[in-house]
Amino acid sequence: MIEKIQRRFALTRLGAVNLVKACISCTVSYLVIALSIGVLYFFTCDLTKMFRINGGEPNIPIYVLHCAAVIVLIFAAHYIQYNMTFYHTYTESARLRIGVAEKLRKFPLRFFSKRDLSDLTTTILSDVTGMEQALSHFIPEFFGSIISTVLLSIGMFFFDVRMAFAAVWCVPVSFVLILLAKKKLSLAGKKDREIALVRTEKIQEGLESIKDLKANHYVGAYVKEIDEAIDHCEKSQIITELTNAIFVVSSQLVLKLGIATVVIFGVKFLISGEITLEIFLLFLIVASRLYDPLNATLQNLAAIISCDPKIDRLNEINDYVLQEGSDHMEPNGYDISFEHVTFSYEKGKPVLKDISFTAKQNEITALIGNSGGGKTTCASLAARFYEPEEGKIKIGGVDISKIDPEVLLSKFSIVFQDVVLFNTSILENIRIGRKNASDEEVIEAAKLAFCDEFVQEMPEGYNTVIGENGSKLSGGQRQRISIARAILKDAPIILLDEASASLDVESETYVQKALSQLIEHKTVIMIAHRMRTVAKASHLIVLKDGVIEEEGTPEALMAKGGMYKRMFDLQQAADQWKI
Repeated sequence: MIEKIQRRFALTRLGAVNLVKACISCTVSYLVIALSIGVLYFFTCDLTKMFRINGGEPNIPIYVLHCAAVIVLIFAAHYIQYNMTFYHTYTESARLRIGVAEKLRKFPLRFFSKRDLSDLTTTILSDVTGMEQALSHFIPEFFGSIISTVLLSIGMFFFDVRMAFAAVWCVPVSFVLILLAKKKLSLAGKKDREIALVRTEKIQEGLESIKDLKANHYVGAYVKEIDEAIDHCEKSQIITELTNAIFVVSSQLVLKLGIATVVIFGVKFLISGEITLEIFLLFLIVASRLYDPLNATLQNLAAIISCDPKIDRLNEINDYVLQEGSDHMEPNGYDISFEHVTFSYEKGKPVLKDISFTAKQNEITALIGNSGGGKTTCASLAARFYEPEEGKIKIGGVDISKIDPEVLLSKFSIVFQDVVLFNTSILENIRIGRKNASDEEVIEAAKLAFCDEFVQEMPEGYNTVIGENGSKLSGGQRQRISIARAILKDAPIILLDEASASLDVESETYVQKALSQLIEHKTVIMIAHRMRTVAKASHLIVLKDGVIEEEGTPEALMAKGGMYKRMFDLQQAADQWKI
């Protein structure tokens, strides 16, 4: 049962156990409140006996004590219920967020390539928050009121079957109305969420591209698009709320008819002498108490149904196959071998086709070719950001698919074309390469990457905060900080994806000199478009349309007169072009 609850509400095992406890505590709480009905019933019986048979007055102190005892029990029950629902729910919410984040940390990049960033942000924040509200307010109270209502209804049948039917007939009818509308409520909630996601994406897109929008005088038109997205979202939410209201209010209206039937049939049976006044008053009291929590329960049921899309998205993340492997790696050297590797981002459209090559230790292996040829994909596969569809990739004879990605990446220093920096100091941005590095080691790495020359010009030097994603730096400066990270990490494998693309000729020369000092006992895979950058590479692999067009040393490929020579000649001609 616990496993089914886990799956139904996308919970951890402890969360599912705590949800069961919360439902039980809510049930007990509702039943304890019902004890007040018993005290009131017996007090009413004593009063009617007093008037009918001229008996003594009710023992008021006893009833006061009973009321006090009931109040104490209600307080205790509510205290336990609060802890079981709210406290456990908030701790489960924390576990869910951490669990989702941990799962995402271990996902291959293929997962992220198919999901929008705002979609994932919504899942982590909005969906978990929605489930937090459902687990603390809706689900326990729903099951607690249902169970307590069933138990009270069973009790009523012991007093009078006909009056019990008159009181409870409307309960299943009300729930049937809500359940019949389940599909419509789920679709309305799903559509509303999709429209809200479009709105969020639109706003996020505007914040990320505000510079381009202003440069192209498109701000006004873009704001109009955002206004339309917000209006569409507003209309969708109104429709969703109206859909919920139609079915919930209709169900609540049916529920109210229960009191009417209790009064009508009760008066009829009382006049005919088929029930006593005490029984009639008991059913009136129970009916008045029975329907109030059920009114909220019907709203809770609609809210629970609307949680289904959130639960589906959380389960999708929980069910996704993680990249796992051994936490121990002992390769025989650091040669990287691709053995008949095939890979595609979209099924039926391979980006790499039966690729085989070896990037040897102590050498620079350069991947070159036209855009879309598969160069960056090869580097990403080597770091196990993706999994090949066919073939194997080995490092020092070890199949990387058998190694935990974090253990594997500890062997890599990577500089990508798109640099990611953080809104902290230059010193701390470089220290990401090796967290326990001293300031002196960080500064030494910065000097090797030729960061020192521009850092010294800044007012606070290495303690200068560089803004979100290095907004206060130029493209070349950002790239050099990224290279300094890789130098500081000093891993046995270096991946350079257009690492010098944003550098001027002089800085590029210095960086190449610095990198040449690092490749001793290391494996270097370099991706570049500039032929000047790869001129001193040990081994060139020319990729075209996902296959290896040619490979060898730069000198051998120049002599061959193939694709590499054509690319070299074209770039030489482009460099000599003048206005």
